[in-house]
Amino acid sequence: MNFEIFLKNLDVVINTHLPGIEAQFKLAPKMRLEYNTKKNTANNPKIAAVLALFYPNQENKVSLLLTKRANYNGTHSGQISFPGGKVEISDLNLKETALRETFEEVGILKKEIQVIREITEVYIPPSNFSVTPFIGILNYKPVLKLNSEVAKIIEVPFSDLLDDNNIASISITNSYMKDTTVPCFNIDGSIIWGATAMMLSEIKELLKNMKP
Repeated sequence: MNFEIFLKNLDVVINTHLPGIEAQFKLAPKMRLEYNTKKNTANNPKIAAVLALFYPNQENKVSLLLTKRANYNGTHSGQISFPGGKVEISDLNLKETALRETFEEVGILKKEIQVIREITEVYIPPSNFSVTPFIGILNYKPVLKLNSEVAKIIEVPFSDLLDDNNIASISITNSYMKDTTVPCFNIDGSIIWGATAMMLSEIKELLKNMKP
């Protein structure tokens, strides 16, 4: 989609009722379905926020920014995610958390980003995080400056996000599950699963209402 057309359609994203958990669970691992709000609260989760940032690519088509985490000794090592992270005391609210973390991870100034909507939070059982995603807009293709937490950038074209042919499944073995089949997005070889895929599934439902 042309970026100017995307901007003209933003009211659809802003005003459409959130698809919520129903949309998220289309891309949720089966184990995730065991967690309800009551159980999440009882776990006293850590709080975090992330940013789903849309901007024009070199051809002025809409792209979505994702990051591949650097390898580290932790639960989500090497996984694909949105820029974001844990709340700090200095953050005024969750939106500020998402913007601060985006600047720290990829170098985009928060004043350059227009945040248009908060969407449904996602609970992440393995790390006991409750994550609130925000959708943001940047009116130009950024020059990104990655910090040590980010191994590389993944730019997802608008058309690829909406293409149902990019929904797949994969067997995952890691520190908290073995040979477990989970749903995912497979976009040009990038495997996006877990909480990030759940957030993307809700965003996809919002974007489907846009007129080309």
